[in-house]
This record gives sequence, structure tokens and C-alpha cells, in this order.
Amino acid sequence: MNASGPKAMATAAEVADAARIVAGAGLAEAFGHVSARAEDGFLITATRPMGAATADDIHRISVEGLAEDGAEDVPLETPLHAAVYEARPEVGAICRTHSPAAVRAGSAGEVPPLVHGLGILAGEVRICDRTDLVTYLEAGREVAAALGSGACVLIRGNGSIAVGESLAEAVVRARFLEERCLVGEGLDQGDAILADELAPRSRWSEQEMARSWAWMRWKYVGNS
Repeated sequence: MNASGPKAMATAAEVADAARIVAGAGLAEAFGHVSARAEDGFLITATRPMGAATADDIHRISVEGLAEDGAEDVPLETPLHAAVYEARPEVGAICRTHSPAAVRAGSAGEVPPLVHGLGILAGEVRICDRTDLVTYLEAGREVAAALGSGACVLIRGNGSIAVGESLAEAVVRARFLEERCLVGEGLDQGDAILADELAPRSRWSEQEMARSWAWMRWKYVGNS
């Protein structure tokens, strides 16, 4: 990843598209949000249904995690996004999800074994033991510390987040985090594909990431 900053800033319309994709893919129902870095802060979805999100539903948030005056329907966990952007300058987008298999894995407090090739697209997965909502900046920093340099973090009993340099990367990682958790259920680390076996497959990850994003856009928002 680029240590100096994300590849590009997203627009409100692009954040709304990503929100509809996340909802359509079953990664979030009533609970979840998507954000993307913007100048002097970031853009984030409202608490209204993500499956119907438009650019008008996107809030502009300051670097400190504060919404514009009079803003309503701002997610309680907006400080979580602010803390991750603060800790990770290269992150350009965040998906906060509550998908079933990832919730089960997080509740167990264990990262599921990587047992299939497309699971690589989730990237490095970490665990955070926090169970309460992340409603203030210091709590967000606790989750950001658990995420560390990882791509995803399972928050114990409280869903997960996936990050990326772009909305595409964050959304695809969230999608394949759920698949990795589903495929790995009931297995232990002894069943995992060994690192030397993963190396040849990982060289295709960039192409697989691009194809997955194109497919999700076609399926859930009608474009590619």
C-alpha cells in the first residue's frame, strides 16, 4: 500500500454507490456504514437505509470526526472512522459491516483459517476484543490499534471493518472477509493453506480484486 496517502478522493455519489453494494451483498442491514476520505475530513453514509443511499444521504465529517452543524442521521460510530483515518494515512475508504459469518467469527474471538484462494482478497485479518459501540474518538483509537497494519478487523460481538486505499478495495475486502469466515467455519488453523502455497495464488489478487469490484457494481448498482 501507499504509505503517503490514498490513491484518490471519492465523491458523495461514489460513497452512495458503495453503500448500495454493501447492502445488496448482505454485508449490512440496519447496522453498517461506508466512508471515504475527502479534503479536510471524510464522507460517510447516513443512518438511513444503505440500500437506497444517494449522494444526498452522505455527510461531510471533519478530521476530528465532527459533522456539519445541523446534520442529522450521522452514525454513532463516526469516531471509529475518524480514528482509523488518523492512524492510517494510506487508507482512503472504510466499510463498517455486520455480516453474519464475520459476526460469528468475531464473537468467537478467532480469525478463521484461510482455506480458499479468494479468501486472500480479505487481506490480513485482526481481532479486537471491544464489544461496545465505538462512539468517541479514544474508543475508535482502540479499534484502530487492534487493526494495526491489517486490512480487516473482527470486532468481538460487534461486526467488523474493512479498509482500503479506495472504496473498491474496502468493499471487496469486506465481501471476501465474510466469505473467508463462512468457508472457514468449523475449521482450525491446521486446515489453513500454507504460506508457501498462497504465494503463487496471491500474484493474481489485483486482477481478482478488479473483477470482483466490476461484478459487484454490475449486480448491485447496474454499472461496471
